[in-house]
Amino acid sequence: MKNVFATINSITAKTEKILLSLSILLMMVNTTSNAIGRYVFNQSIYFSEELNQFLMISVTFVGLAYAVRNGRNIRMTAIYDSLSHKKKKFLMIFIALTTSMLMFLLAYEAYVYVMQIKEINRQSPALQIPVYIVYMIVPIGFFMSGIQFLIRFIQNLLHEEIYLSYDVIEEKDCNPTIGDQAC
Repeated sequence: MKNVFATINSITAKTEKILLSLSILLMMVNTTSNAIGRYVFNQSIYFSEELNQFLMISVTFVGLAYAVRNGRNIRMTAIYDSLSHKKKKFLMIFIALTTSMLMFLLAYEAYVYVMQIKEINRQSPALQIPVYIVYMIVPIGFFMSGIQFLIRFIQNLLHEEIYLSYDVIEEKDCNPTIGDQAC
């Protein structure tokens, strides 16, 4: 099972790295080229703003998966930090499972929406490309995030440590005031 997780983690890491790098690099080149065109040649690139909007969608949803895979997603820890290890573990299992299910549901709903856009053959105004192609990154990002939360759920079920992501294990606090005797 660990090899399966390692393979999935490796594939998603490479995919995220490529998509994020290309998107950010293309945004930088597009914005710089548009600024040079506007101020040097007095001519903007007509599709620049639209392209950057599409790239921002990519960075947002692939970045979500990247953050989850690296245990960098937003966590509300005020109550969590005051719990014993056993209660933290239970809460992390519950959160990982429910969040995974939510991500898969959002991926499905986003996919349905993208297919509706495809059916009406909506084109982007400037680039004149089918919008559904660009928006497919949304269900993909949600799905990749769901996979990472599912891996977190399974790892927390199988191990004593608390996994914040595939590679990130929470450091155990030794705080006798919360009733954790195994420090």
